[in-house]
Order: sequence, then C-alpha cells, then structure tokens
Amino acid sequence: MQAVKARVTKGLSHGSIVETCDNSGAKVVRIISSKGGKTVKGRKPGMGVGQLVLASVRKGSPEMRKQVVFAVIVRQRKEYKRKNGERIKFEDNAVVVLKDDKGNPKGTIFKGAIAKEACERWPGVAKVANIIV
Repeated sequence: MQAVKARVTKGLSHGSIVETCDNSGAKVVRIISSKGGKTVKGRKPGMGVGQLVLASVRKGSPEMRKQVVFAVIVRQRKEYKRKNGERIKFEDNAVVVLKDDKGNPKGTIFKGAIAKEACERWPGVAKVANIIV
C-alpha cells in the first residue's frame, strides 16, 4: 500500500452503508472499521478514497451475506482536492470487495469510474478497472 498523492477529505465514517461496484456477490456493505487510520483515542476514524476498510455484507448473494470482508473505497460523494488544484467528487459512495488484505479484488468487473488515488495505491484494483478518473 502506497501513500496517496491527493489531500483526500474523509467522506465516510464508521457505520456507513455503502454500495459495492463489482460482481463479487455483495451488493451493500456496512463499514465496520478502518485499517491503518490514525486518530485521537476514543474517536471513530473517518475514511476516504483509497483506504482499506473492514466491512460486513448486508445485502447480496446468500453465500456472501453476514460475512466480514476487506474492501477498498473507490468513490466518495464528499469532494477532495488533488495536488494540481482540481477538486473531485462522485455521484455516489462505492467500495470494491477484496479477497484478502493484500489488495486482490474478488470481482472481475467494476461498474462505473474508479478514483485515480485508489488505483495508485492498489495495483490489483487498477488492473480490473476500465474507467479511471
């Protein structure tokens, strides 16, 4: 996992319900916790594009439901700023479900655009993505 080059505003929080944009079998997940986020003791961490999270599957195929999976946030509604000065925001919040915490995606097709920051940090996600913004 590499550092993100943009100044990503934390647009999601602990307990957020987010849609998935892949064909892994999960449709809707709930974010349980953040991996590698730093914050003050007792505060629930915020999460942004490109961050690894732990999520539980709320809706989806019967095999996937009620499982705890790793996921990467690839889109967020809250706008964030890139180094070149442009501000980016998407229509929805979306995650990609991973096989393991190494960054290999479980699905083989991604629907919609994927943020450039998530692709820079996770090369496995970048291989499968067809639209990178």
